[in-house]
Order: sequence, then structure tokens, then C-alpha cells
Amino acid sequence: MSLWNPQSDKPLSVVIEDPSGDPSADLERGVQLLRQVQSGERGALLRIYRPDPTLAFGQRDIRLAGYEAAREVAQQHGFAPLVRKAGGRAAAYHRGTLIVDHIEPEDGSVMRQQIRFETFAQLYANAFQRVGVNAQVGPIPGEYCPGDHSVHGTPDESSPRKFPVKLVGTAQRVVSGAWLFSSVFVVEGSASLRQVLDGVYQAMGVAMDPTTVGAANDLLAGVTTEAFSAALLEEYREHATLIGL
Repeated sequence: MSLWNPQSDKPLSVVIEDPSGDPSADLERGVQLLRQVQSGERGALLRIYRPDPTLAFGQRDIRLAGYEAAREVAQQHGFAPLVRKAGGRAAAYHRGTLIVDHIEPEDGSVMRQQIRFETFAQLYANAFQRVGVNAQVGPIPGEYCPGDHSVHGTPDESSPRKFPVKLVGTAQRVVSGAWLFSSVFVVEGSASLRQVLDGVYQAMGVAMDPTTVGAANDLLAGVTTEAFSAALLEEYREHATLIGL
């Protein structure tokens, strides 16, 4: 029995992808994999990739009067404006971030949505702690794409930045018999993310404190996306058998 799925003790296939150059196709790929897992064509998997610059709007964002202006802001900053099918508010990512789509078959998967948020948040905080970042579970005031199970990092005396920053945003998509838990880990290059998110949230008229937009290497100099990816897989190995590496 796995930590996040009491119905499964099967291994997780790890699929590490390069971005296709088409952010829309990369975003849609997660939904395609979810359907394949739902149909039994594929088993449980972790899809990991470092995306091209993308501004992923949530379903609530597209109903705002400032949505079209926000799309233009994203394009001006070089981020492809897209709409994701999972929940949440606007989030930005680029090659300094890591996206993980964890997909599994599970009967009655809608009943365990809250438990998955709690379980994965702690797992992800532990992974950041493995690379020396002081990560904790919980929202910080004014964060973008707010959620009760955000993972944030707090600075110490030697940190380049002095404010808590959001490190992980998560969202779920649940279908009959399967679920997709999608997460964005911000490790490097926060300046461009801060600029585009500040502009996008202002255009939408949604309150957001840009100082909450940061990255792991804002808190601990020298942390790389490669190092964090390895730490995340090590944390997963504490709870599951990984194959395909």
C-alpha cells in the first residue's frame, strides 16, 4: 500500500521528458496520460519535465474582466498564456522550475482529494529539506495561486532574500477511476516569474504580493533544478518503488 494510494503497491514508472517547444502540447500531455491510465493502457507514473516559459491561468481567471489584458502581459514577458484544466489561480513557470505530473488509477479517487493535498505537500517539503532549504507546508499571506497546502520556504541569516517565498503550487484533476496530481516546483530564476506574475495579477485585479514569488535558490544560494530533482526522487523512494530510471 502506498502513502498516497491505499489500493496500490505497484511501482511508479518515471518518465523524464524534454519540453516539446509547444507549451500547449506539454500542458495537454498530462491530460492525455491521465486518460491512458484511466483506460488501463498505462500504469501509475511520474512525468517530470522542465517547461518552456508558460503562464497557466486557472478556470476562475478566464471569467475576469481583466483576463485578456493579463494574457497580453504574459505574452509581452515571453510567457505563453494557456488555461489549465485543473484548479487554482494563475501560475508561471520556465526552465528553472520542475513540473511533476503524478498519475495513478484509483477507484473512488474523488474521495481522497484532500488527503492527497496533505500527503504530497509534506513529501515535497521533505524533498526541499533534503537540499538544505527550510521548507514548510502552508500558505503565506498574499501568495499567488493561494492554497492551504502550498509549500513555502523561509530564509535564514545567510539567505539572499529575506522574505518567505512560495516554492510549490499543486492542483488535481480527478476522473472516474484515476487522478492526476500536478505540481510546479520553483528552484531557480525567480526574477522573471515575479515580473510576469505581478503584471498578470494587476491586470486581472486580483490581490497578490510579489515578494511571495521566489525560488529555492533565493533562500539557499547554489541550489539547482538538477539537485532538487534528484532529492525529490530520493524522497519518493522512501514511499514507492521507482522504475524506468
